[in-house]
Amino acid sequence: MGTLSTIARRALRPFQRAAEGEHRPGPYYVTNPDGWLPDAWGKWANFWQMGYDPIGGGTTSVVEACVAAYAQTIAMCPGDHWRHTPDGGRERVTTSALSRILRRPNEYQSRSDFILNLVRDLYLEGNTYALAQRNDRFEVSAFHPFNPRMSAPRVATTGDIFYQLGGNNILEATKPFGSVGAGSFGVVPARDVLHIKLEARQDQPLLGISPLRHAAAAVAAQTAIGSQLINFFANMSRPSGILSTDQTFSKAQVDELRDRWNEQSRGLNAGGVPILTAGLKFQGISVTAKDAEMTAALKLSQEEIFMVYGVPPAILGMTDKSAFASTEALMQFWLSRGLGFAINHVEVAFDHFFGLRGWPDEWVEFDTQALLRVAYKDRIEALSRGVQTGIFAPNEARNSEDLPDVDMGDEPRVQQQQVPLSWGGFEVQPPAPTPPAAPAPPAPAAGTPDAAAGDGQGEGKSLLISFDRAIDGHDTRRAA
Repeated sequence: MGTLSTIARRALRPFQRAAEGEHRPGPYYVTNPDGWLPDAWGKWANFWQMGYDPIGGGTTSVVEACVAAYAQTIAMCPGDHWRHTPDGGRERVTTSALSRILRRPNEYQSRSDFILNLVRDLYLEGNTYALAQRNDRFEVSAFHPFNPRMSAPRVATTGDIFYQLGGNNILEATKPFGSVGAGSFGVVPARDVLHIKLEARQDQPLLGISPLRHAAAAVAAQTAIGSQLINFFANMSRPSGILSTDQTFSKAQVDELRDRWNEQSRGLNAGGVPILTAGLKFQGISVTAKDAEMTAALKLSQEEIFMVYGVPPAILGMTDKSAFASTEALMQFWLSRGLGFAINHVEVAFDHFFGLRGWPDEWVEFDTQALLRVAYKDRIEALSRGVQTGIFAPNEARNSEDLPDVDMGDEPRVQQQQVPLSWGGFEVQPPAPTPPAAPAPPAPAAGTPDAAAGDGQGEGKSLLISFDRAIDGHDTRRAA
């Protein structure tokens, strides 16, 4: 086939490098145009001459919708630094460098901007890189994102891990490590790089793989069917309907009739009501079964992409495929299927970089309650149920809705009839209620012998009289 040109060599250069002479399995990342080349197409060195186009991750609407669903949803959830307390609860840490980073990652990006692009790179490229900038106390003061297509890990002969970063024009203008070429920042140690990756190859644990690798066939089908549908409907020369009659018209009459029909049904008059005379009948032309099969194949490829990314179609607005009774049920399903992993994966990456012990000691958590921000009814019902069952104190539920504390609302409450289950047995009984205290004897009237005794003899005589009366009554009951 001859020697490959320089452009072909660069196009066939895979994103995941392999040693010289070794097999480089696909899919391959190619440039000019940018995209992914499936393994089956990569065996042809002249793939562009055979009609095989690279698959761009952002060029397919379904892939873009799935990636945007993850990126935008996680960017909605505020992150916090939490620490376990000795009483079994937890407290929010607001004075750590991590807490400040979660609020403002750098000077030119908001928290939402940073998380949005971080998750987007993760699900499109399989990797995301951010350089940590440190202050005089060696604390992380900022995170700077880099293009994953221009960055990669490097392993030294000593086993130490470094990262070659590129793709941030703000930091590249400073060139603190010297000029290393256009579009490159330099090489930094692993301790200063936040690297989050998805599934990795067994022989390359430092490089993640995008989900597009598993959906390459479905994305290729989407691209091929979409292109075919555009060409088909653009070139099929099929009218929306025809006018038929048993009469014979001349060419001039046919032209006049066509002009009058278009005048009433096209342009600004679209949707008008033409009046048919002389036995004219309008017959609309519907989609054939072959066209419907092509549309069904397009939907099947969409569902395969949904499965690979783990996104319920209802999340993307396809309500005809939704089987959930409420928004909370839909979000809970997505959290258990794919979104929960994505959030936890990012949280654990922050834990690892900042040296936290992780849950349940000290950890990072993105608050998923923000996903129910518009589901007011579901949110209030959940809080009400939590207060009634004693899980939340009234003030805790009120604070979650940004309402102030009320008096006597700091302690959880339960109903009085709720008792431990062990109280229903025979061996363990509920504690007997404390009997009320006996009333004090009435004070003796003035002038009586008891009142006259001032040395306590009157009180002693009253006790002796009460004791004698009690003995007499006891003997009387025994005799009876």
